[in-house]
Amino acid sequence: MATKNRIAACLWFDSEAEEAARFYTSVFKNAKINRTTHYTEAGHETHKRPPRSVMTVEFELDGQPYTALNGGPAFKFTEAVSFEVHCDTQDEIDYYWEKLGENGDPKARQCGWLKDRYGLSWQIVPRMMGDLMSDDDPEKAGRVMNAMLTMKKLDIPTLEQAARADR
Repeated sequence: MATKNRIAACLWFDSEAEEAARFYTSVFKNAKINRTTHYTEAGHETHKRPPRSVMTVEFELDGQPYTALNGGPAFKFTEAVSFEVHCDTQDEIDYYWEKLGENGDPKARQCGWLKDRYGLSWQIVPRMMGDLMSDDDPEKAGRVMNAMLTMKKLDIPTLEQAARADR
């Protein structure tokens, strides 16, 4: 099956590609694993992976394609790349915060950001955050920014209160 999207993210793992793809597809309700490829003897002198071990896992989260690659320990995730999960309700924020953050780095949680168990950074944000932060009233946007900077997991009611200035 060919990938329908022109652009897809490829996530480099040491050897956890299949485990990570299964984890991510268990967190998102509209998700699936599409294809798994395996290393062969070809190129073994370069990739040094056992034949028949998992090379890539193609999967989708809410229709967005990803490839998880078992590429070895040479590269690690950094905060320079993160995935945003836009949420409509506080319940959604709570769900994704708990699920994606489970067994992740507790020190890497600030302003809606978290690091999952594989070191990948996620931003769990209210969908309306962009509107609040880009408001024409700079004082309103500033109050929202100041409120956000005090949070680890974002709290929609508190952000809305900050926007209204009734805190």
